[in-house]
Amino acid sequence: LAKYRILESKALLPPQLPCRNMMNGDHKEHEIHGVESYIDDVLTVVVIGASGDLAKKKTYPALYTLFVKGFLPENTKIYGYARSKKTDKELHERITPFLKKEQPHAEEQDMKEFLEMCVYRRGQYGSAEDLGKVVEEASKFEAKAKGNSKKVNRLFYFAIPPSVYADVAAAIHEVGISNEGFTRMIIEKPFGHDLDSAKELSKKLEKHFTEEYIFRIDHYLGKEMVQNMLVLRFGNVFFEPLWNNKYIDCVYISFKEPFGTEGRGGYFDNNGIIRDVMQNHLLQALALFAMEPPVSIDDGGSVRNEKTKLLKSIQPIKLSEVVVGQYVGSKDGKKPGYKDDETLKNKDSITPTFCSAVLRICNQRWDGVPFIMRAGKALNQRKVEIRVQFKKVPGAPKMFPDDVRRSRQQMTL
Repeated sequence: LAKYRILESKALLPPQLPCRNMMNGDHKEHEIHGVESYIDDVLTVVVIGASGDLAKKKTYPALYTLFVKGFLPENTKIYGYARSKKTDKELHERITPFLKKEQPHAEEQDMKEFLEMCVYRRGQYGSAEDLGKVVEEASKFEAKAKGNSKKVNRLFYFAIPPSVYADVAAAIHEVGISNEGFTRMIIEKPFGHDLDSAKELSKKLEKHFTEEYIFRIDHYLGKEMVQNMLVLRFGNVFFEPLWNNKYIDCVYISFKEPFGTEGRGGYFDNNGIIRDVMQNHLLQALALFAMEPPVSIDDGGSVRNEKTKLLKSIQPIKLSEVVVGQYVGSKDGKKPGYKDDETLKNKDSITPTFCSAVLRICNQRWDGVPFIMRAGKALNQRKVEIRVQFKKVPGAPKMFPDDVRRSRQQMTL
């Protein structure tokens, strides 16, 4: 859902490349404003966990952007589904500020029409009975909107904790599969708590669905900087000769937020900054930055394979090259510390809110180049960047004795 930017950036890609259908992976030639055949189908979206932070801050704004850009079918209905008791109006009031923030220049009519698409229904996550009522209601909308030749597609977005993924998947398998189009489950991070739990979760999902039904996503891949990295690296002939250990000395990947957990301490304490940001968002950015050229950026399999090869080349991280920390309250008392968060139950928590780690990639391109990954909350500014520090220019200190900075160039993304 958050990958609409790749369609917006078609002018940056060679015109002969086919455009990938975001929904089903088919390869089709570019049609009206980059949208393939699904635009004429009926689409039912079920946002599971609609009352949570992820839904209001990411999922609904992403859907709204797709709507404003013309990437949602005309016959689309979005069902918010969660355990909390809410009305449609309460849902609209909850998400509207974030929709406006995402698309500040959109017309009022766009907002009105989008909110008319969005309804809210209450139910237990693992209950096939409760979900079945929503699907039954959706079926009536689909039958009315379908006409004679349109397909009926269903998309289930998991904005919920991993602990209930399997139960929800079982309920969808029982009552939610479309017989007249595709069915997709979009699963957000975190995908488990560690390697063992991730494998166990995959096994549970495989009981009900094959891989073609499941889309594991990291919403960070939809950010403009990350999307543009593919074009920057592989669309510019002069970068490729420099993108290696002969010219690059080190790479900094930084994620800084000027605020703390702010009421999310209970959630954050189970994860920490490493699981929350580094092993997913920042590791994805590192993989795109450092991977070998894929056969095609329009083929998800090619990009995935190159990222996998890169990740397998990363050496085990040395504890001596890791720094962790936890923010405390300001001296004037105006800004609380991590342990002052009212939602934090364990007041003796040692969960890190800051981490700096050195990653080393053992392959021909990057051997000897440290990748320094840093992430933290309650820091001095908001910043997300990749800073490339090139090797010293031979002879520069002698040539420019009064300006040592000229001896080393940097590039910041």
